[in-house]
Amino acid sequence: MASPHMSAVILETDFPGLSLRGRGKVRDIYDLGDQLLIVATDRLSAFDVVLPTPIPDKGRVLTQLSLFWFEKLGDVVPHHLVSATKFTGALEPYAAALEGRAMVVRRTNPVPIECVVRGYISGSGWKDYQRTGGICGIPLPGGLRESDALPEPIFTPSTKATTGHDENISFDETVSRIGRSLAERLRETSLALYRRAAEHAAARGIIIADTKFEFGLLGNDLIWIDEALTPDSSRFWPRAQYSPGKAQPSFDKQYVRDYLEQIGWNKQPPAPPLPPDVVKATTDKYRESYERITGHALEKT
Repeated sequence: MASPHMSAVILETDFPGLSLRGRGKVRDIYDLGDQLLIVATDRLSAFDVVLPTPIPDKGRVLTQLSLFWFEKLGDVVPHHLVSATKFTGALEPYAAALEGRAMVVRRTNPVPIECVVRGYISGSGWKDYQRTGGICGIPLPGGLRESDALPEPIFTPSTKATTGHDENISFDETVSRIGRSLAERLRETSLALYRRAAEHAAARGIIIADTKFEFGLLGNDLIWIDEALTPDSSRFWPRAQYSPGKAQPSFDKQYVRDYLEQIGWNKQPPAPPLPPDVVKATTDKYRESYERITGHALEKT
């Protein structure tokens, strides 16, 4: 049965007897020896601040969508998943709380690079292009508009910041940090994953404008870790509404960001609570992204 400290909507986990390794903006990670337990909560961050209001089903969407992609793209690169259904031993008392939102994974040595792939020009890439005519040192054709498709997807790595924003770096800088062989493996693998995922999503009415991957090493083996092609790690745009030359509607935190901008929050903690209509609209978008990509509804708990 679930811990008495848990509920169907989870802002922070509490599992007495398990060793908490750390809390990220969304995930709580527990140490299981040679394995880890990753629990996706319903926390949401905006402008690098975690909000006090949870988003129902968000953690379940992130986990279940990751499981879908790990299975679908497992032939491209091995992933870290061990199980997302067998919560036995020390995990058994918390099995009900973990169901649908947790993964037991292999422990790897994480590569300290965020592997970003961009198929469209948006966000920090658009700002970089306006300033330099390229993204992360990669020259691009002139005259591109915001949200235009790029001629080919590009690999634009960044640092992995523990707090605040990641910092975009060039491929040469990546090579200097981790070596050419590993950098090239990351680039090749990330582009292959993106192309396959983008093709699948496009057939279901979603543009994956960009996404980020994380990898770890087990010996010499490259392992796909963390989350996989979710609304938190990607820009998902509805294809039917795609109109380049401006920012696009998306399947993520758009309603939250718009609301916070509207009320004039100074983007410093503590963040304000969210009203019910903003919470519901955000939940609906997360659920819709899952349902479109997988072809079926998110199971109810």
